[in-house]
Amino acid sequence: MSAMDVPADGAGRSDTTTRAVQAVSAPRLTWLTLALMTTSSVASLRAAPTMAVYGLACVFLYLVPAVVFLLPTALVSAELASGWNGGVYNWVSQGLSKPLGFLAVWCQFAMTIFYYPSLLAYVASTIAYVINPALANSGLYTAIVIMVLYWTGVWVSSSGTNAVAGLASWGLVIGTLIPGALLVVLGMVFLGQGNPSAAPMNADHILPAWTGLASLVLIVNNFLSYSGMEMNAVHVSSLKNPAKEFPKSMFLAMGLVLLIFILPALAISWVVPSDQLSLTAGVMQAFDAFFQHFHIGWLTPVVAVGLVAASLGGMLTWLAGPSKGLLLISRQEGYLPPFLQRLNAHGIQQNILVTQGIVTTAIALMYAFIPNVSSAYWIFSVITTQVYLIMYLLMFAAAIRLRRTQPDHPRGYRAPALVVLCVTGLLASAAAMIIGFVPSSQFSGGSVWSYVLFIGSGLLLLGVIIPYAFLKFRKPSWRRPEAEAQAEGGAA
Repeated sequence: MSAMDVPADGAGRSDTTTRAVQAVSAPRLTWLTLALMTTSSVASLRAAPTMAVYGLACVFLYLVPAVVFLLPTALVSAELASGWNGGVYNWVSQGLSKPLGFLAVWCQFAMTIFYYPSLLAYVASTIAYVINPALANSGLYTAIVIMVLYWTGVWVSSSGTNAVAGLASWGLVIGTLIPGALLVVLGMVFLGQGNPSAAPMNADHILPAWTGLASLVLIVNNFLSYSGMEMNAVHVSSLKNPAKEFPKSMFLAMGLVLLIFILPALAISWVVPSDQLSLTAGVMQAFDAFFQHFHIGWLTPVVAVGLVAASLGGMLTWLAGPSKGLLLISRQEGYLPPFLQRLNAHGIQQNILVTQGIVTTAIALMYAFIPNVSSAYWIFSVITTQVYLIMYLLMFAAAIRLRRTQPDHPRGYRAPALVVLCVTGLLASAAAMIIGFVPSSQFSGGSVWSYVLFIGSGLLLLGVIIPYAFLKFRKPSWRRPEAEAQAEGGAA
């Protein structure tokens, strides 16, 4: 049997092949570290201003996608990761087919092309709020910050996964958990002093006001907020006891994600009126308002540094995860040319990161040419969601088929009512993709058709044309399974 015919992590797989697949895996991680890495890659405070506009209704807007998307994603990926190593590629390959497995891992990787500019645009606005708030609306300033920070992230990631794990975990604590808790505590004290909430906090405002189909886009945007729960499954082999520790890590991350999203959004709505909230700088607006009220304005730049650290930590996690998964399967099956499969002295897929960085730089420059920075931020966020949802559609479909075709395959965790969870996730993801073509009421960047064309073009190019081209033109010589053993020997 040739290496091409060896089942991916299935029955009959040899120990040699298993070691080869895990050769580029990270050093040992604890389940708590993995939970923090996952939370860092999913949760942040940057989405809070968008939902804070809706006051108490933000709870509804977060809970709905949590029930129909976050919960199915967490439970289903926990079962898949505890039964099959190798991440989403292996899950979809065994459940559906290898080409679809490549499409899944490609979409997981490709969505970061638009994720980085939108994430780093938020970082740029946070920095600008301390230096000069007017810079937050400057496309040129935003583009420069995106490029500088991205390439710095590539340099840090190239030093190895240990550095990434440490920075990502500490970035979460320093820049998300602590500022988020501070924001909520200040908000509660603010209300406890008898100050009125800027947003009504009564039963009449539990549901968001209906403004047409565009209202649903807000829920779709939260799908992106929750995406990434499965991403660090590629690190499952780095755990001491994956079958038990990975599900535990996922559940802890899920709880932290919900707390980080909902409570700070409410706190922001208490102090900043909705008509004054900035899409990118809203978090800093809220902190500044609280600090001025309590006469501790000197803390504003301190918090800004923490928020930047959290965002950069999340970016480092994304740099380490999807590109690593793409490298593993490309060496096994030859999906990418040899140039993109090379590792640096630290065993990091630096050529993939650099190539991605060139495209990211080109996209970042678009901020300098799109007049409204908030509109560019929104467009890139939607394209990110659309591309990533393709991966989730494949993952849920594969999970259903694996439960039926391999019911006795050892699993460290079995999700309850898996078919119901998967169907719910499939329907929610499909609906989110369709609704994503409807401009949000917050979007003010031109005609509806221009918006649809831009979103559709991004989805078609990244989600269909490019992965099809790799599959169509790949060559047998691109397969390099022997490079895994060499990498293992060099790291020893």
